[in-house]
Amino acid sequence: MTFGQIPPGVGVFLDANSLIYHFTNDATFGKSCTQLVKRIEQKTLSGFTSAHCLADVAHRLMTIEAISVFGWPRPGIASRLRKNHSEIPKLTVYQQAIASVALLGIQILPITSALVEAATILCQKYQLLTGDGLIVAVMQHQALSHLASNDPDFDRVPGLTRFSPV
Repeated sequence: MTFGQIPPGVGVFLDANSLIYHFTNDATFGKSCTQLVKRIEQKTLSGFTSAHCLADVAHRLMTIEAISVFGWPRPGIASRLRKNHSEIPKLTVYQQAIASVALLGIQILPITSALVEAATILCQKYQLLTGDGLIVAVMQHQALSHLASNDPDFDRVPGLTRFSPV
């Protein structure tokens, strides 16, 4: 199912990829992600994400901006930024994007050690990577079942309905 099929009035958890596509105006997925964010801004949906997803968004937007601003190649971009850390203050798009998330009406959920522990169990049970297991743990803790994500790995989790951008 796609973002346009998310029923009005429900709570939806936004995976990092949905926010990244929105903020970068991705050629393939940006439009539908922006429409989803607008539905949250208009309060026809309740939007949620977690602190760890927000950190993923910040990291990815920082690297995308560095590729654009400095003309660096994508492979090894994080390592290149570590070596050229004096260039980081020149990057601002990621910071502005992160500051705007709460203003868009998206509630940022905290991560606790108990959720991390629950995530490790979910990773084993549903064969998920750690970050994805943490998303499921947060969603279960918040009684959320609707997920906006382009990641089909979540389809292995019963009780969770994943909506993709297209």
